[in-house]
Amino acid sequence: MPAHPTAPPASVDLVWRDLNGNGRLDPYEDPRLTPEERTADLLTRLSLEEKAGLLFHTVIEAGPDGTLLETPGALSKSPTSTVVLGKHLNHFNVHALGRARDAARWANALQRLAAQTPHGIPVTISTDPRHGFFENEGTSFAAGSFSQWPEPLGLAALSDDDIREFADIARREYLAVGIRMALHPQIDLATEPRWGRQLHTFGSDPERTSRALIAYLEGFQGASLGSGSVACVAKHFPGAGPQEDGEDAHFPYGREQVYPGGAFELHLEPFRAAITAGVAGMMPYYGMPIGLERDGLPIEEVGFGYNRQIVTGLLREELGFDGVVVTDWELVNDNVAQGQVLPAKAWGVEHLDPAERLVAVLDAGCDQFGGEECVDLLIVLVRAGRVSEARIDESARRVLELKFRLGLFDDPFVDEDAAEDVVGRPEHRAAGFRAQAQAVTILKDSGPDGDPLLPIARSDDRRVYVEGIDPVVSGALGVVVDRPEEADLAVVRIAAPFDPRDDLLFESRFRQGSLEFRPGLVARLSSIAARVPLVLDVALDRPAILTPLLPFSSVVVATFGTSDAALIETLTGGVVARGRLPFEIPRSMDAVRRSHEDVPNDTADPVFPVGFAHPVAVEPARPAAAAH
Repeated sequence: MPAHPTAPPASVDLVWRDLNGNGRLDPYEDPRLTPEERTADLLTRLSLEEKAGLLFHTVIEAGPDGTLLETPGALSKSPTSTVVLGKHLNHFNVHALGRARDAARWANALQRLAAQTPHGIPVTISTDPRHGFFENEGTSFAAGSFSQWPEPLGLAALSDDDIREFADIARREYLAVGIRMALHPQIDLATEPRWGRQLHTFGSDPERTSRALIAYLEGFQGASLGSGSVACVAKHFPGAGPQEDGEDAHFPYGREQVYPGGAFELHLEPFRAAITAGVAGMMPYYGMPIGLERDGLPIEEVGFGYNRQIVTGLLREELGFDGVVVTDWELVNDNVAQGQVLPAKAWGVEHLDPAERLVAVLDAGCDQFGGEECVDLLIVLVRAGRVSEARIDESARRVLELKFRLGLFDDPFVDEDAAEDVVGRPEHRAAGFRAQAQAVTILKDSGPDGDPLLPIARSDDRRVYVEGIDPVVSGALGVVVDRPEEADLAVVRIAAPFDPRDDLLFESRFRQGSLEFRPGLVARLSSIAARVPLVLDVALDRPAILTPLLPFSSVVVATFGTSDAALIETLTGGVVARGRLPFEIPRSMDAVRRSHEDVPNDTADPVFPVGFAHPVAVEPARPAAAAH
């Protein structure tokens, strides 16, 4: 019996790619065979070097005008041809992309380069979220040429249908430029109000998060993975929300995850739902569990990507997940870029050298090393007998099967002309704009006479003072003036507070620390409100202590990725706000400090509970002068 399936004879009408250039149809090239059959055949043909390359998933940057970048970039470590042809890597997390046509041209160039490898294994291009507003190379990108939508917190403030619509449009735009894997959704529960990575979650409620996740997967992956799918990687298993004191595990001071409320199992609920819904991949977080026990057994206090009890015992064996597990970025080697360093996130195993860390990650049960390209080191470990080739085959099988399911071996190329028409097309932008406006969450609406101030009628006679918002866009409300004393109405946009930090690489991009506004800002806003009704928007990438702002503000709204124009559209009643809070708003920092990091919505006497929204006034908009 043959060790691998034999390809049926090629028919006259069969379209196939001669990936290894041998002039005949090999089983792994035959689109009539199953992904499992094609993978089984291809694995027998690959060298150790090719198989090892499958286990690395690193950053890549596009060159100008859709060219391949052949010099080290700002964050990528090697020229493109080096990692593709020399190191046999074919999974890349792409960073900045320009125009849609250039992005598609670059993707095609990358696939043509990959076709030069011995077996023509196509590239899987992945991405962090890139349809929102927040730019942080470590977590997400602003929309640029893509349609712009609320951040996931804002999507969670809306309905499942809105999430599904976003995911379907994002899928089409990704496909147009050759992106076939989404390093999202982030389904961590935002249970610690200070944690700096809540913006890309669906909030604090496990049931809401699970529903949002299912809609998200339906839009991106479809009923089953195929040539029209974008494979999703759910993160960060087993739930990254319970960070001690809200510090993030990207950084050494935030490596601990804690469970003072005993709610570890609650954080698993969205991941259970993801597995049931057929998510393609999982990403464990950096954090290390402190004092955690399951079934009476202590869980080793090492980062989740190194934790065999979590990845193999819980995710693989208990929950039955057999998809791709890719670690979060740079568990093995320090990242040095832009004149700064970020230590390897080898929490709990800092004493191990890079070779020992590679062995530990594989032993934990992970398939791919995120953000790494030290292929030579892994090959040395195999040849020295410290890692078996069978273990390499186990992970290579998973990543190859996913490539086959996505149809990449049969056609990895995109239509460069069509990309310009699909990415950011007017109807996509209109849908995103509408979602931005509808996701506005009204928390307070009580003008000086106690009546609702919203919606605000458009008026050429009103004088408006604005801060943090485009004065030209604000002209829809009235004539913009320079001082509050000259105004009939003030509209101010501010961001949630945070403590600036800038010692480690990426640290300045993370919003961490206290949720309290500085007293000077509170005093200045109070003085504005003493002269004129104040409409205040607070952009919430995490909760903020709104307590001192509420007494003097006539209107307070929360946004989670809303442009100035979309906000004005909502304030004037052109779009009806229907956002609901995806997490609670604590009353004080003392309440936050007394709450449990792992328990959702448990701060004492919150100002606004999760799911809150002030009723929207139904009467027609009236001039602000009538309320002044």
